[in-house]
Amino acid sequence: MQTGTGMTEGDSVDGEWEYRPLRLPPDVTRMTASVRLAIQAEFGGWELSRVRLYPGGERRVWLRRRRTKQPLPNLSY
Repeated sequence: MQTGTGMTEGDSVDGEWEYRPLRLPPDVTRMTASVRLAIQAEFGGWELSRVRLYPGGERRVWLRRRRTKQPLPNLSY
């Protein structure tokens, strides 16, 4: 859910960075995950901060971007 500040539920802020956690289920291929993250980087200004691979194949990804006064566009997914 998007809030009035341009952030979505689950986003967090730490100093000059904002973070967005993503959960990628085991059935998402590496190629699909790569394309999805590239779209977030290109259009949302996000960069990869951390990736964790869990038993069973689930991936948890944390994206980050510098905070700005102007909200950047969010993609719906």
